[in-house]
Amino acid sequence: MATVTVEINGRPYAVGCADGQEERVRILAKQFDTHVRQVAADVGHVGDIRLFLMAALVLADELHEVRMTNGAGAGLSAPAAPVTPMPAEPGVAEALNAVAARIEKIAQGI
Repeated sequence: MATVTVEINGRPYAVGCADGQEERVRILAKQFDTHVRQVAADVGHVGDIRLFLMAALVLADELHEVRMTNGAGAGLSAPAAPVTPMPAEPGVAEALNAVAARIEKIAQGI
């Protein structure tokens, strides 16, 4: 197993991956970093966990939309073209912050 160091929102993270997948992990991390930085620009720095959660939700939403467009995702491995995130509606950031706070509270209780 290989280890790759990626930078997300200015911080390094060591990530394990299968041998030969290092470059793919770097590419995916760069895409994720782009989403995290966009969320941070939209809502300010609210902590890495919340930024990561919000960016993951944006990515999950994009993936869901692509799957719905392509017939429920049968055999879908990746979109043919980059997906542009949709602008957030008013109140979305606050709702995501509330969800993130609840998840953090649950995690602290475990």
